[in-house]
Amino acid sequence: MSELLALRGVVEATPEAVAAVLLDVRPGGRSPIAVTGTIEETDVGDQFEVIQDGAKISVAIDRAARSVTIEGAWWYRGVTSVEPDDRGSLVRFRMFNIAEGTGWAVRFVSRGPINAAPRQFADTIARLGEELGVKSWVDG
Repeated sequence: MSELLALRGVVEATPEAVAAVLLDVRPGGRSPIAVTGTIEETDVGDQFEVIQDGAKISVAIDRAARSVTIEGAWWYRGVTSVEPDDRGSLVRFRMFNIAEGTGWAVRFVSRGPINAAPRQFADTIARLGEELGVKSWVDG
């Protein structure tokens, strides 16, 4: 597994408040990164799979770590987490290549997602700030 991209943003709210919104990722949830599609199982737990545009997406919520991991396709893992910061909360997004054996092909298929990630992350940070009624911005 190799890291392809790391982004950071600040939301001027407590980590608990930010995580309460961010971790609400089931279809129809308040999170800006909420998945869409049909949940494949009836489990109401923090690990589930969704069929989105014909593809299976795996989602794992770790409430203790205040993080969400989303895996899709054959190569992609995105981890979004919240941690304390002097300004409120630091939100991190990290994109990983999890392909085994065909990792060389990832540099071709990941171009679109890597190029789109900064804009999508900025939107996530802005929407978290709006939902919580606080200032937010991409950091660094």
